[in-house]
Amino acid sequence: MLIDTHAHLDDAQFDVIRSEAVARAQAADVSHILCVGCTLDASRKCLALAEQIPALACAIGIQPNYVAEAAPGDWDAIAALARSGHPEIVALGETGLDRYWDHAPFDLQEDYFDRHLRLSQQTGLPFIVHMRDCGDDIVAMLETARSRGPLAGVMHSFTGDLPLAERCLDLGLYISFAGMVTFKKSAELRSVAAAIPDDRILVETDSPYLSPHPHRSQRPNEPALMAHTAACLAEERGVSLADFAALTTANAQRLFSRWRIG
Repeated sequence: MLIDTHAHLDDAQFDVIRSEAVARAQAADVSHILCVGCTLDASRKCLALAEQIPALACAIGIQPNYVAEAAPGDWDAIAALARSGHPEIVALGETGLDRYWDHAPFDLQEDYFDRHLRLSQQTGLPFIVHMRDCGDDIVAMLETARSRGPLAGVMHSFTGDLPLAERCLDLGLYISFAGMVTFKKSAELRSVAAAIPDDRILVETDSPYLSPHPHRSQRPNEPALMAHTAACLAEERGVSLADFAALTTANAQRLFSRWRIG
C-alpha cells in the first residue's frame, strides 16, 4: 500500500476523469491520496471531494503564488476550517515561499507562510511546504517558528541538496519526493533521497504536474503513476518496493495523524 501525500485532484483536468483516476490509483496499490488546496476555493473543493471519496483526505491553505489574489476574509475562512475539527482536514497548505515566479510580493508570501506555521502550532495540523529558489528563506522562517515550539510538516516535492534537507530534518520535518526524482538528469536528487532517514521520507505525485519516467509525456499526471516514483526510490535506497511502501505509509500515518487510514 502506497499513500500519495500530495495531489491536486481538485484541478479541472480531473473533473471528467476523477473517478477513473482514483480507481486506477487503487489498482496500482496507491490506496490513499491527500488532496491539497492552493486557494480558499480550491481548499473547499478538496474538502468536498474528501467527503465524497473515501480514499481522499484534504489539506487547506493558500499557496504562496496565490496570496496576492486572496480576498479579504479568505484567511479567516481557512483558519476557521482548520479549527473546525472536520475529520477530513488533516493538514495545512500548501504554504511556503517562491522566488522563481513573480506572482506575489515576497513579504506578503512571508506573512502568509508565518500565518500557516502559527496556525499549525495552534491546531496541531501539520503543514506542507512549497519551496522554489528560496531554501535559506524557508529555513530562517522555520527556525523562528521552531523557537516558539515543535514543528510538524513536510517539505513537499523536494529538489534541494543534502545540506538543505539536513537542516529541515534537524527542525523535525519530513522530506517528500515527486516525479522529478525519476528523471535521468536527477542523479544528485536521487542521492539526496537515498540519504533521508527511513522515518522521515514520503512520496507524492504533485499531480497533475511532474509525471514520472517513463510516463513524462502523460498529461495529466495522476496518483497511479506514483508507483514508478516509489519503485525508483526503493531501488536507490536498496530496499524492496514492499518495504519502501510500508515505511512511507507508516511515515504518512505518523505525520498526518488525523487521517483515518486503514
